[in-house]
Amino acid sequence: MSSLTHSPARTRLTRTRLAALGRAELTLLVRNRTTLFVAVFVPVLMVGAIRSSLDGVELGKAGTTIAEVAVTGGIGMALLMVVHSNLVSAFVARRESLVLKRLRTGEVTDIEILTGIALPAAVLALAQCALMTAGGVTALGLSAPARPALLLAGVVLGIVLLTAVAAATSAVTRTVDSAQLTTMPLLVVSSIGSGLFVPLSVLPDGFASLCELLPLTGVMTLVRAGWSGGVEPGELVGAALTAVAWTVLSVFAVQRWFRWEPRR
Repeated sequence: MSSLTHSPARTRLTRTRLAALGRAELTLLVRNRTTLFVAVFVPVLMVGAIRSSLDGVELGKAGTTIAEVAVTGGIGMALLMVVHSNLVSAFVARRESLVLKRLRTGEVTDIEILTGIALPAAVLALAQCALMTAGGVTALGLSAPARPALLLAGVVLGIVLLTAVAAATSAVTRTVDSAQLTTMPLLVVSSIGSGLFVPLSVLPDGFASLCELLPLTGVMTLVRAGWSGGVEPGELVGAALTAVAWTVLSVFAVQRWFRWEPRR
């Protein structure tokens, strides 16, 4: 009975802590102009880059268009740049400046600390994905997403997945500068094999099957299915399970290897 009585109070306290951590992290993000520029403008610029890379490519058999691939690829880049790359740097910076260590001496739980740091990036990623979706419809003449709830689910799952991956990646990242190197493998692999630049349906069957196992592929499958529709339920379930499996694996890695104190 006591736990039920105090549950609303605990929930309010958790929200207050998360809001405070989120505001502090947002302030630091705004002050870092380089990080802010990369997070805000690079994913949008990548929409144009993806369109240029696909110029002359016939995508009719894939059931999509260059504009649609460009916008959904831009959404994928927003997730990678705003969530993964930004949060690896954030986790490492807070660790090396002893912020994480000081926070753990208080009443804030570990999950609250990590979630609070990730909140501004998650909100920014959601906002960018919404803007790119609106821009694709108004500026590029695309039809509205066929299944917007599925598109949103893919984006939210991507944010959760890449937040966990970022926390795990920070464990092997010594400095903020070296974060540019440790985040590069996922960025390159996802750009080539997860359907950001080229839909998997136009790749050779054997290579496409291998690419389906990559961390971000399931998320991109859900995002593209949410936009264009026409994807079999079994494929959607497989994509979701792949993303969830990578999330669970990343959470395990965080629990096992995440560093709360500076590396020496």
